[in-house]
Amino acid sequence: MLENKYDDESFFQKYSQMDRSQNGLASAGEWSTLAKLLPDFTDKKLLDLGCGFGWHCRYAVEHGAAAAVGIDISQKMLAVARSKTDSDKITYLCQPIEKLDFPPQSFDIVLSSLALHYVNDFDALCAQASCCLKAGGEFIFSVEHPIFTAAGAQQWHYDPDGTISHWPVDNYFNEGQRTAIFLGEQITKYHKTLTTYLNTLLQNSFSLRQVVEPQPSLELLSTIPAMGDELRRPMMLIVAAQKQN
Repeated sequence: MLENKYDDESFFQKYSQMDRSQNGLASAGEWSTLAKLLPDFTDKKLLDLGCGFGWHCRYAVEHGAAAAVGIDISQKMLAVARSKTDSDKITYLCQPIEKLDFPPQSFDIVLSSLALHYVNDFDALCAQASCCLKAGGEFIFSVEHPIFTAAGAQQWHYDPDGTISHWPVDNYFNEGQRTAIFLGEQITKYHKTLTTYLNTLLQNSFSLRQVVEPQPSLELLSTIPAMGDELRRPMMLIVAAQKQN
């Protein structure tokens, strides 16, 4: 059975209190980088995989999209998305990302933000995304970086005096399930190498447009001193790909 941690009441309440949950895209540290990779939404149809609270669907429609479909496995997430949405151009569907079943060439853009590391079979997901995209369509996604997911625990190692020693990277080439602690709770994720992410796209009729390992902005670095630790290892990977004819 596919994990649906976001409908667990305790976990959902903790997630709902995060800055990015409260304030949306403005509080997502990677948003300034991701936004630069997005195509023109004018008259386009968007599919958002793991849409959560619907921030990207609303952004797309606000920037001219003809329609946006957001899918998510969590009823709780979608309830919030619907409460924040006032547009008949946006449709939310409760279903797993892994169960995509749209007619061929249904969308111009497929977008996913920090959701695909919850998907085990990335090859099947890419095949589905390729099928439902029109020729020339864009597939843009952010995931937790393979260096961030490799060891599994996703925790810094500390010296005896409490200062950060290093970020552990282990079992990098051993892809598959990891158990991480996020918001104080155990959650299942799936580690994949950088090779797997990029080559799987190439094998499913995509060409690479941009590959970015986002760093904290100068503003964040100047206002939140602890953010400097984020320069010691990449936390996220953002990829923009285009479906070939």
